[in-house]
Amino acid sequence: MYIGVTQLRKPEEEVLLTPLGELMDQWELHKQFLGIAKPKREIFIEDIIPEGI
Repeated sequence: MYIGVTQLRKPEEEVLLTPLGELMDQWELHKQFLGIAKPKREIFIEDIIPEGI
């Protein structure tokens, strides 16, 4: 509840209705945005779409 309301600034009702996995994903992205955490794997668009197409 603390993470959703205080850190992610979501209304309490929305936090209660959000699946736990989705809430934890949002928290991980928030930490990466703040520079607290680093992504486990960094992917660039060139890795997905090769050049020359």
